[in-house]
Amino acid sequence: MRLSVIGCGYLGAVHAAAMASIGHDVVGIDVDARKIEALSKGNAPFFEPGLPEILAEGIASGRLTFTTDMSAASGAKVHFIGVGTPQQKDGYAADLTYVNAAVDALLPYLSPGDIVAGKSTVPVGTAAALAPRIEAAGATLVWNPEFLREGFAVKDTIDPDRLVVGVADGAGVSSRSARSTTGEGAMDAASVLREVYAPAVAKGTPFLVTDLATAELVKVAANAFLATKISFINAMAEIAEVTGADVTQLADAIGHDVRIGRRFLGAGIGFGGGCLPKDIRAFSARAEELGRGESVAFLREVDEINLRRRDRAVQLVVDALDGQVFQKKVTVLGAAFKPYSDDIRDSPALDVAVRLHGLGAQVTVTDPEAIDNARRVHPQLTYVADRDEAIRDADALVLVTEWDEYRRELAPAHASMLTAGRVIVDGRNGLDPAAWRAEGWTYLGMGRP
Repeated sequence: MRLSVIGCGYLGAVHAAAMASIGHDVVGIDVDARKIEALSKGNAPFFEPGLPEILAEGIASGRLTFTTDMSAASGAKVHFIGVGTPQQKDGYAADLTYVNAAVDALLPYLSPGDIVAGKSTVPVGTAAALAPRIEAAGATLVWNPEFLREGFAVKDTIDPDRLVVGVADGAGVSSRSARSTTGEGAMDAASVLREVYAPAVAKGTPFLVTDLATAELVKVAANAFLATKISFINAMAEIAEVTGADVTQLADAIGHDVRIGRRFLGAGIGFGGGCLPKDIRAFSARAEELGRGESVAFLREVDEINLRRRDRAVQLVVDALDGQVFQKKVTVLGAAFKPYSDDIRDSPALDVAVRLHGLGAQVTVTDPEAIDNARRVHPQLTYVADRDEAIRDADALVLVTEWDEYRRELAPAHASMLTAGRVIVDGRNGLDPAAWRAEGWTYLGMGRP
């Protein structure tokens, strides 16, 4: 099938390359000429495992092209909208400037029978507002939210755990029941999306057809739940710190309850990135607009707990250095908000590094992939790519991103030969406290005795 993908950032570039890899003819379109030039040469503009390979394969096969010319969308059956929805500069609400601009630019090139599939994370009600403009061109709007995990985005696109397609007037809760409860035109659009994702559907991936509002809510509700789960265990870490309990053992114990589960119960410095923080804030803002702010008022506390854990990590460093970090050499292990990514958006790791720098510490940051991005945003910090060089002569180490070369491969005995001090703050609770203490280190975790 001929597809277009409007917006070639993190979401769009992965989606375009993944769709080409399963056999579709795809054109990716973006207003950023430098990004398009890089992608056209097979160069991914960000780090994502597996993306360079399918990008190169798609370009070599001729199934994947990139351009700044929106007219290239002509002739595509399905047009995916994958542009960003950042937080507004003057509030918590989502900025829909890019979504509206993408639709405006695409409208002249739509043909009757085309399908526009929104993938961007948007406030509920956005699709209903866009639909009349798209329908006036003879096309149909559906909403097809993404559920990508950075570091696993290629797999999550090609082999997702579920597929959700929101259609106008849809009331079906699954592909089996939807035809009897939705209009024929809407179901035709859903059927086309089923063809787009045929390999995943053939494997038995759940294919859920909903109304537009539900499809929009699925993504923000999922992110709100995950953020809440992370902040819940971090709230328990705050209690553990004043009672002497061990939050990691607590998480293990309650995680055995199948109703709770162990995933996302890792206490530490909290979540970041380009999705969870902005999405829960935008959800809160939208609920206020709808007159139901009290329904998600708890998300404000979820956000605040998350930010408090960054404060706690900084305080642990200060306390471990006897209350004085001025001119002390502190190495921060990690800059990306999570491993297997170079994404520094709302990174707790960089936030901790910047705060320590503001207290007068000589901060060195190391990361396998995110140094260039971090340097552009925070040039005041010192960056060293080599892990061992980065920790040399440090008075304290702070583990803030769970890269294997810090969490698994950095032995305390080896670190002892390089550093000046013996202090390590484990902002992700990923290290073995006994092993580090046995080597004479002062080990401080998050909610661990």
